[in-house]
Amino acid sequence: MGKPDVRFLRRGVSFWKLLGEAEIPSSIIRVPVTFPPERFSGRMLSAMCVPDLKGTQGSFTFYATEEGLTKARTGGTCIQLKEEGPGVYSSYIPGPENGFLKKPSETKLPFSLSLAGDGGPVLKIMGEKIKIRQGAYTNWVKLPFRMGFGRKVYGIARFFPLSLDPENIKLYLSPINIDPEYPALPISSPLIYSVYLSRLLGPYATLGLAEDTWALNERVIDEDAFLKQCYLNHEEREQMFFHELTKMNKGICCCVFDTTDRIQHMFWRYRDGEKHPALKGLDSTSYAWVLEDLYKRMDAMIGKVLNMLDYNTLLMVISDHGFKSFQRGVNLNTWLCQNGYLTLKKETTGKEDWLQGVDWTKTRAYTLGLSGIYLNLKGRESQGIVDPGKEAKRLKEELIKKLTGLMDKEKRKKAIISVYDSATVHHGPYSQDGPELIIGYNAGYRASWEAATGSVTDKVFSDNIKSWSGDHCIDPSQVPGVFFCNRPIDKENPKLIDIAPTVLWEFGLKIPPNMEGKILFD
Repeated sequence: MGKPDVRFLRRGVSFWKLLGEAEIPSSIIRVPVTFPPERFSGRMLSAMCVPDLKGTQGSFTFYATEEGLTKARTGGTCIQLKEEGPGVYSSYIPGPENGFLKKPSETKLPFSLSLAGDGGPVLKIMGEKIKIRQGAYTNWVKLPFRMGFGRKVYGIARFFPLSLDPENIKLYLSPINIDPEYPALPISSPLIYSVYLSRLLGPYATLGLAEDTWALNERVIDEDAFLKQCYLNHEEREQMFFHELTKMNKGICCCVFDTTDRIQHMFWRYRDGEKHPALKGLDSTSYAWVLEDLYKRMDAMIGKVLNMLDYNTLLMVISDHGFKSFQRGVNLNTWLCQNGYLTLKKETTGKEDWLQGVDWTKTRAYTLGLSGIYLNLKGRESQGIVDPGKEAKRLKEELIKKLTGLMDKEKRKKAIISVYDSATVHHGPYSQDGPELIIGYNAGYRASWEAATGSVTDKVFSDNIKSWSGDHCIDPSQVPGVFFCNRPIDKENPKLIDIAPTVLWEFGLKIPPNMEGKILFD
């Protein structure tokens, strides 16, 4: 019955917090893993990990008149449009759960669609009329959900009519973003900052992963619709960044533009052409221009930034990772099962998500997520059987030996380049919470979709046929990042962890002894 409980779980101290303590201003815009936003003397808008209004990492809604089209799809909800009369249809927008009820249930916001309006097709929501056009996104639409006791929570979303043919209406609704003008959860620091940006620039995407990759994976929207969505979001971020940059005369302005990440994830298959399993038998050339065009746009933006800077202003352009093709999935849960390290319950198939089919009394190792193998350790896992001392060490050595160089016999390629003992990679008081082994996949490979959700499949290797066709969760030697700077750097092989001490040094601040990384300038 109270307010949502939002917990700040990140333990490290950010460089912008240290700058704030030294009264050096900073604007930190859409840096990943900054939700919930920390309180500090500066301005922050959170990004990746900010949920949608339903509490997910992004759930679309798809509407259709044809019942067969509303089959279940990953990443969203499918609802049939009901015909109320000639050219008039009705449905509802599924909202957040109402916890004020004795039996909490999903809130619903009714709407109607009229194809026969004088000004063309119209959506009507809470008395507001919204003109729509096939193949075009609407502006952000405010969606107020009633929670009882006179309370409302506000979201914003965009509609995209895929087809307005009366015989086959198809309508896409983006995930419902938290309304930055009336945030239901803290998404900025100070809290008023998201409101300020909204009133200055208009509504904008707040969802951490606002580009709806699952809608394209599930073919609810097509490539054109996805690109339009990406660049609509990108334009908003450019507005925010240049607004902050123009009004700052000292301090740091940091902004993450994740458009390059999202588009490369979804369009890398067109770089591979017919070699990619997702394009077998399909047109492999129609979007071959997308990645080059993407980088031309980003280069133009950097040129605009450079033209605004004086000689004394330091500019660093940083990519947090590179990209490679993702053609084959590897399910290490299946490999562990086949090799006696993971055991399934007799009454299960193993294909259940989140390791629900695992017999923990006989399982020594498992994988979950995109790059790690965990040991079923005593004292950490609730049913751990592996002693964390010598037994764990022997088991790690055994798995490293067997998995390094693992071959995909069907393709005659090495799927795993290296397996890293995390004890030699991660240090500090929280390293025991991570996986015991980190898998360095070869280019073209990644943990399969099923392995990521803790499922055990029939085969270790499988083709990746999803639109999500590029990735970076592989051996770091295969995905070097990019670093541009308008000042010569004096150290070889700069790394992401070098940025924080370099920024602090640039402002004459002391580097904390527990901060890893090196200063890039002499």
